[in-house]
Amino acid sequence: MEKRSDSSDLKYPQKWLYNALGVPLGRGITVTESTAMRSTAVLTCVRILSESVASLPLPVYKRLNPRGKVRAKHRVADLLQNRPNPRMTAFTFRETMMAHILLWGNCYAEIESDAAGEVVALWPIPPHRVEHLETAEGDPFFRVSTKDGKQHNVPFYAMFHIPGLGFDGTKGVSVIHWARQAIELSLATEQFGADFFENGTNVGAVATLPGTLSDAAFERLQKSLREKYEGLGKAHRLMLLEEGMTFSKNTIPPNDAQFLETRKFQILEIARVFRVPPHMMADLERASFSNIEQQSTDFVIHSLRPWLIRWEQTINWKLFSLNEQKRFFAEHLVEGLLRGDSSARAAFYKEMFMIGVYSQNDIREKENDNPIEGGDRYFVPLNMMPLDMLDEHYKNQSKPDPIPPEGGDNKDGEQDEGTTGADDSGESSGGQEG
Repeated sequence: MEKRSDSSDLKYPQKWLYNALGVPLGRGITVTESTAMRSTAVLTCVRILSESVASLPLPVYKRLNPRGKVRAKHRVADLLQNRPNPRMTAFTFRETMMAHILLWGNCYAEIESDAAGEVVALWPIPPHRVEHLETAEGDPFFRVSTKDGKQHNVPFYAMFHIPGLGFDGTKGVSVIHWARQAIELSLATEQFGADFFENGTNVGAVATLPGTLSDAAFERLQKSLREKYEGLGKAHRLMLLEEGMTFSKNTIPPNDAQFLETRKFQILEIARVFRVPPHMMADLERASFSNIEQQSTDFVIHSLRPWLIRWEQTINWKLFSLNEQKRFFAEHLVEGLLRGDSSARAAFYKEMFMIGVYSQNDIREKENDNPIEGGDRYFVPLNMMPLDMLDEHYKNQSKPDPIPPEGGDNKDGEQDEGTTGADDSGESSGGQEG
């Protein structure tokens, strides 16, 4: 909130007075969090990010010992995925909260708890109605103004607050405030174009004459243009002119072409502020079939992921008790957005299946298919062994072969024909007495 200087008067008013009276300042355009949405680029960026975050599944997991996780049935899971309060769905709640943080830099929702301290509802609050304050002891709290002008204080633990990028770690700064001039230029070009086509004259073609047309020739020319050349069905016809008239068709003037380039550049400028790929704003000039998939992946990693982490950490901090934080946590599912085409997914699943990471039902679940009977088994190749058994295997191979007894076995390990062994009495089995 801007400080009001005592030097402001009606002769030299400050900016806050212009905003309070609704009078535009400077070039005639006032950029606020609400008026910025009149820019199609800002509107598109806010919609893309808000709808993307709101549409992602947000389940609650329970930690397993010693590691791993499993989906848990928890009251917070019902709030995040079904109804955060009796008046809106989970999608509407998260979409509204994301629009607040994208425009104002902060989003707020009052946490309603029952007598046992269990969270039962989340009520979003417009950021311009929330004020950050501290008690005399330095403890933070929030002062909320309602529509009817009443105020009430909300304790710090009872406010679900996600701040954007800021400087003190407690409150985010509005992106609209930082990029005010870029958005103002975008609105100015749109206003200029609307005023030009509403009040200006833009002629598509001009017929010139060295002298002055007679009344009869002027009447014939008007009648000829109406009957023979006006309308889409009469385009590209040969035009016959009289009395030395010449016809020339207008093209886009250089100033108009520069105007179009300025509008296009401002769309890219605003997309850069919100970190939204241009192809998602219907600007396919630099997109191709080979790189649009990579751009979509970059959008998930570099644009969505920071917002998702903000959501997850605030949920785990404010909606779970201290004991529950050790066992439960919320996490978005983004695998569906990171999947490649069918060939890339098939190759990936095959590799994961071959090393025993995924079972058949794991793969079917990721592809949104129902499980099959017997599909929960994990398989590994037979020609593989654990790494810790490798040394023992080579040690056994390096031992020399046992030496066979003399005259016992030949090189093939079989007994030679015509030889006999000794019997138990030590006498030769084939000898005769003297």
